[in-house]
Amino acid sequence: MPTCAIVSFRLGGTDGVSIVAASWGEIFTNLGFDVVTVAGDGPVDRPVKGLELLPSEPPDMTALVEALADADLVVVENLCSIPLNLAASRVVAEVLQGRPAIMHHHDPPWQRERFSHVTELPFLDPAWVHVTINDLTREQFEDRGIAAHAIYNAFDTTKRVGDRAMMRNRLGVADDELLIAHPVRAIARKNIPVALRLVEQLQGTYWLLGQAEDGYGPELDWLLASANCKVIQRRSTLDVADIYAAADAVVFPSLWEGFGNPPVEASIHRRPVIVGDYPVATELRGLGFDWFFPHEVEAFRADIASPNLDRLDRNQALVAAHFSYATIGRQLGELLDAKGWHP
Repeated sequence: MPTCAIVSFRLGGTDGVSIVAASWGEIFTNLGFDVVTVAGDGPVDRPVKGLELLPSEPPDMTALVEALADADLVVVENLCSIPLNLAASRVVAEVLQGRPAIMHHHDPPWQRERFSHVTELPFLDPAWVHVTINDLTREQFEDRGIAAHAIYNAFDTTKRVGDRAMMRNRLGVADDELLIAHPVRAIARKNIPVALRLVEQLQGTYWLLGQAEDGYGPELDWLLASANCKVIQRRSTLDVADIYAAADAVVFPSLWEGFGNPPVEASIHRRPVIVGDYPVATELRGLGFDWFFPHEVEAFRADIASPNLDRLDRNQALVAAHFSYATIGRQLGELLDAKGWHP
């Protein structure tokens, strides 16, 4: 059986890249590969020091060569896209020269103001295929003379129904309490001030699932302490189905996302969701998704009280049509066939 190695800074966590990498791992297994994970951080099959986001030492090229020695195909998840650890990016690119590889791009440097000066990424090699997570980024690649394929994130549309009573009991939330989930890491672009304001207007309880990153801790502490609503922070790993079963609705007023998984997850689990007007949300709305905008809080309130079942049905069906494992697996299989990489 051929081996597919999935490589990133960190894997196995609750961040978007880890979640997408895990879904691709399942798909590549279904396509006939033995899948192994390689990263600097996380519960991975083959840890390599120096690949992590905040390395304590330079990347160990010898260890990376050994970790990838048996790989017939390598998928690089964002590590050669965003300059969070350029030393690691350079080492991975050098080791993969001339080898079959899919460079899976979530966040190219020009999409983040603080990285816009970095022109070194993405690296290029005739043996590689570049895949973006949306059409917006694919078009930006092509504007820069780089051929790329857009393949949306994959979602398990067959997930079980979550345990609402169990999860709300764990959170200390009453049966009749309006619980609004914000399933994000706490960083500036997630727009936590607006999320809190929305929940305050709804007179609900604000449930933040992620912890502060990128130095956002002091601001987050101040925001939560100043909030005029009940606040819950639950940072442990929770089952996605239980999260959405417990929540009555979801807020996601982000300023920027490479994709934005929570609105799609909310659609799978039939929860109304407010979604920010960031560019990729506009692209996804173009597929037909009927999500509320942040200025539609009164309509959102009414929908929570009396759900529009037709809207929930349409949103759920759109996920199955565009983002299911079957759909994304077919697209990846066609890409492998075109390159002669399919087992």
